[in-house]
Amino acid sequence: MSISFQEMIKKASVYRHPLANHLMDPEVQKESGEDGDDRTVVAEIMRRCFVPAFVTTIPWEGFHFAGHEIRINEATDCYGAVVWPSALVLCYFLETNVKQYNLVDKNVIEIGAGTGLVSIVASLLGAHVTATDLPELLGNLQYNISRNTKTKAKHLPQVKELSWGVALDKNFPRASINFDYILAADVVYAHPFLEELLVTFDHLCKETTVILWVMKFRLEKENKFVDRFEQLFDLEEISSFPSLNIKLYKAMKKNQKSACYPQRRMWKAKPISGRLLL
Repeated sequence: MSISFQEMIKKASVYRHPLANHLMDPEVQKESGEDGDDRTVVAEIMRRCFVPAFVTTIPWEGFHFAGHEIRINEATDCYGAVVWPSALVLCYFLETNVKQYNLVDKNVIEIGAGTGLVSIVASLLGAHVTATDLPELLGNLQYNISRNTKTKAKHLPQVKELSWGVALDKNFPRASINFDYILAADVVYAHPFLEELLVTFDHLCKETTVILWVMKFRLEKENKFVDRFEQLFDLEEISSFPSLNIKLYKAMKKNQKSACYPQRRMWKAKPISGRLLL
């Protein structure tokens, strides 16, 4: 007997992330139509998530990525201390595309790391990770990263303050930085620092640096930022999730692409023996 997408969500776990509430909205399901790849991948991502069976004094959510159970402390009073759907999409992509984007021993920086989930997954996949965010978020970020990578990761991640566009030459001097990847999830929204964000991307990028950026489109500002971003970077859409208004991009500095990086491939979901492959 076949089950509906809504029933599949309910059976997957006791998950109560905003992503689940969004997908169970009948209007969203109607708009997504017959986009099977979208719904299949999102449902698989959701199966990686769980919440405590009992009420706890500190709110947390659990995730299964990179062969580990990850527990993330959150705070409901701060945008930067919540795990957003874009972060889940990026984590899943990194885990299921390790051949094309091998992070082992690579230098990786995440900007706007928030709760640290993406940085944790990158670290568990073998990368040298620097997780960055605003100073008021670093305490929770450091706690989550230490809790989930100590004795588990090949290289212990660093946590550093990074206010976009502020003291970049002092804190991240161009002569000493050499990041293979920049990771970013949901860093573009209705905030007044979009130009500073663009400056930060440009400052951290070398000629061979690859940006993996997941973005949720909400307002016209997002479209305008993409247009501005494309003036400095070659931007490729790797995958799209219409039901979430989310897109996954790869970017490199203009006219500096290296043949050693994988060519563009649209991320298509093919369920085989419970796994999703390209």
